[in-house]
Amino acid sequence: MTATAPAPSAARVRAAALLPRLTLVLAALLAALFTAAAPASAHAALTASDPKDGAVVATAPAQVTLSFSEGVAMNGDSIRILDPQGKRVDTGELRDLCSGNTIRYGTALRPGLPDGTYTVAWQAISADSHPVAGAFTFSVGAPSETAVSLPAQTAGDGPVALAYDIARYAAYAGFTVLVGAAAFILLCWRRGAAERPMQKLVVRGWITLTVATLAMLLLRNPYTGSGNFSDAFDLAGLRDVLETKSGASLVSRLLLLGAAALFITVLFGSYARRHQGDGGAEAAKGSTGSATDSATDSVADEDAARQDAKEENDLLFGLAVGGAVVASGIAATWALSEHASTGIQPGLAMPVDILHLLAVAAWLGGLTALLVALHKVPGLEREAIRRFSTVAFVSVITLAATGAYQSWRQVGSWSALTGTDYGRLLLVKLGLVAVMIATAYVSRKWTSRLAEETPAKATVTATGTDTTSKPTPAGAADDVSRETTTADPARAAQLARQGVALRSAREKRVRDADRERVGLRRSVLAEAGVAVVLLAVTTILTSTEPGRAAELEAGGGTSATAVPDRAVKITLPFDTGGQNGKGSVRIELDPGRVGANTLHVFAETPDGKPFELPEIKVSFTLEAKDIGPLPVDPELAAPGHWSASGVQLPLTGDWRLDVTVRTSDIDQTTVQKNVKIG
Repeated sequence: MTATAPAPSAARVRAAALLPRLTLVLAALLAALFTAAAPASAHAALTASDPKDGAVVATAPAQVTLSFSEGVAMNGDSIRILDPQGKRVDTGELRDLCSGNTIRYGTALRPGLPDGTYTVAWQAISADSHPVAGAFTFSVGAPSETAVSLPAQTAGDGPVALAYDIARYAAYAGFTVLVGAAAFILLCWRRGAAERPMQKLVVRGWITLTVATLAMLLLRNPYTGSGNFSDAFDLAGLRDVLETKSGASLVSRLLLLGAAALFITVLFGSYARRHQGDGGAEAAKGSTGSATDSATDSVADEDAARQDAKEENDLLFGLAVGGAVVASGIAATWALSEHASTGIQPGLAMPVDILHLLAVAAWLGGLTALLVALHKVPGLEREAIRRFSTVAFVSVITLAATGAYQSWRQVGSWSALTGTDYGRLLLVKLGLVAVMIATAYVSRKWTSRLAEETPAKATVTATGTDTTSKPTPAGAADDVSRETTTADPARAAQLARQGVALRSAREKRVRDADRERVGLRRSVLAEAGVAVVLLAVTTILTSTEPGRAAELEAGGGTSATAVPDRAVKITLPFDTGGQNGKGSVRIELDPGRVGANTLHVFAETPDGKPFELPEIKVSFTLEAKDIGPLPVDPELAAPGHWSASGVQLPLTGDWRLDVTVRTSDIDQTTVQKNVKIG
């Protein structure tokens, strides 16, 4: 006799038909977001250059300099100068001209360059780990034909970049599920540690985050370099990646994931064994307490129970503290290597970013855990739902506070909120948060209704037993298990499948018999759907140029926070009279006005190489006002390069600049030049 599963209700048929459509809608939204975000914008903007893009200069400059909105990592090949025939005419020496808040790098040009159009191609890694590149031209004497094609900004594009971005999305999702589901178990539903669906959810979050982090570590070298997948296994390139801030963060994340594996082992091992077989103990504790007390009358049993409770509380405390430390450490690997580590107020932005990420995980990851529990575990207690409602409320408040600060820090102005990609994405995110909060309000209403259930109904739901259902399905299931011992293998397999179907149908009937619980499950499902899109938008924001940097780049570095490029630049030849005593010093005073200035001094040999002098001194004298000399003691920044910040020139006028150069213990000379300030 063949048993048949009960026919699904019309409501469940409609819900099943709706799920594929909901999936397609979410997929379309995600596809639209991914399309709008590609290619990913870099976060360090080129704010100025000398010479400027398209400039025509009378004589060939001694060097080409680039200024950026934030810190970048560069090497000798990061700035390449190409002549009209495509030959490289720079020396390959990267000059670090950074001082204070000024981020500037340069490279020297070979002497005697002919007239014509020259191409500057550059590539760097911004301080928040994203690659940035570009190119422009300038001309000496007059523009000319050039065989060099201006390259498009290819850094961060292509198949490798797509794979790297997918790994980044997976890493965020894995972190959210891992931390949020574990927090849901510890804070809201301790019995969930013994439930198989919850264990699978947490472990899958850990696996996703671990695999994604390994993929990012291997793809980091081709992502920021050649763009070829084969370079992922280049050991020299991998070694270079490990020496960067991003590589160190990824390795630290892997080490912390090892500690997270130990946490998961304890949570689902010794701690879960204490809750195995609890069933509806938490919900039915009040009705069974007197029977238990009568059965455990002895003092020894009471002492053992107290000791067991103490051990469980100690274990729970250790898991909570250890889990919080590991979760905060993993969140810090993002804060220390991306947006928060650059720009204004990084010392405050990084801890705020860590708190923001933890709040996201507690809300969205806990929501995922609640959805799994509602669908897979019939015995989810009402108290667990109420606890998560409180956790979600606190998380939303934390997100609002930290998100407001991050928005101000990254956007910077009202115009950037609507005039940049970052600002528009932020508005989309805020809209999704509003929708999610509205959906969460509906979920809280269903939670309140659950709290008003009668004790009898609560007991039925918690224990997973449907007292109104007929005994036939259960008896049929028992008959199936008995028949499997005597039937032929094919018949046994068929009956086993029918038994599983009957048990699954009975569990679903128990879950669906509670109208409030079904309503809560549907509202949480809708909330989770919005959360998926919200997480995607949040991840895209991390690969989009912040509004502050975008406006600064669009304005060519002349926004209110930028300093106009009016630097005083002079070159003075010198000869100390001794052996190897000839050379020149190049002075750059930026911005070359009254007040604080930054001074750069470059000493070069006659063939244009850096001149490593034993000593160099600079002073300023305003003879018309009898001021000075004002001494400046620049510090050595690189071979042949000295710099000093905060050089104060109090008045406008013609200042005499004195540079004292010493090439040996006895060979020294002073060269002078008048410069106009203000």
